[in-house]
Amino acid sequence: MNNVFVYLEIEGTTVADVSLELLTKGRKLATRLGCRLEAIAAGSGLDGIEAQVMPYGVDTLHVFDAPGLAPYTSMPHASILINLFKEEKPQVCLMGATVVGRDLGPRVSSALTSGLTADCTALEIGNHEDKRAGKVYKDLLYQIRPAFGGNIVATIINPEHRPQMATVREGVMKKEILDPAYKGETIRHDVAKYVRDTDYVVKVIDRHVEKAKHNLKGAPIVVAGGYGMGSKEGFDMLFELAKELHAEVGASRAAVDAGFADHDRQIGQTGVTVRPKLYIACGISGQIQHIAGMQESGIIISINNDPNAPINSIADYVIEGSVEEVIPKMIKYYKSHTK
Repeated sequence: MNNVFVYLEIEGTTVADVSLELLTKGRKLATRLGCRLEAIAAGSGLDGIEAQVMPYGVDTLHVFDAPGLAPYTSMPHASILINLFKEEKPQVCLMGATVVGRDLGPRVSSALTSGLTADCTALEIGNHEDKRAGKVYKDLLYQIRPAFGGNIVATIINPEHRPQMATVREGVMKKEILDPAYKGETIRHDVAKYVRDTDYVVKVIDRHVEKAKHNLKGAPIVVAGGYGMGSKEGFDMLFELAKELHAEVGASRAAVDAGFADHDRQIGQTGVTVRPKLYIACGISGQIQHIAGMQESGIIISINNDPNAPINSIADYVIEGSVEEVIPKMIKYYKSHTK
């Protein structure tokens, strides 16, 4: 009762990174609240699932193992969460802001009339005073995300209804093992008690999963371009620089919207979140949506001809100048020093 729950997204028998990141955050939230961390695994052939998640500090793992639960379809998984939550009455539920999470989260929150905050960039525990009603709410989940086009950062709370639900994109939270020897309990449920036969009406006949063309999220160095690159040809310079640095190329939303780069390279609130050791921002102004996707980088270098660009305020180093002038010099330097 009143514990923190994390829904585990599973591909085959492997738990997705976003779920492991949420287990890390969920463990911290549960410790802060003085409650247990519980995880839900629904799929097929999940015999070895404990070894993947227990080291992250899971106190209770709920396993729902049946052939009809993999690959994911909406109704069976929604029924599992809805019926389990009616029994367990969690105070917090976290899931990834993925294709699965964006489908599952609203179904569950609507059925439980609990509310849901999507695409959170931070989660904290705090109090809230409703002066009009004369009430003080203790230990609420602060669901923090950019709002109004990224012009403000909103802190959203859900004082009355439970569970407090939030989705978080992959890479926003840090994945950290708590204790490799951590041992929680595993409860293997009778799936038939939670899922009706009619929930299996949709059957997946064939699936096509296309692998990413690049490893932007896992790259140690990211060279990212913004609207200031001027054109798609301007991005060719970034690819040339990235080749010399063995880096990946990213882009701001403005650059993607202008057609300078493909959407799968977009970094920020509506793209991917990256945590490279080195992030080189080229011609990027640094709106809050973009900063949300790269602010955890180890070292940030900004190349910009605007000394007042917002990204300069979080950069470790600022190179003031035009990208057309600075980047060719960098390419020339690295070509002569890496042979």
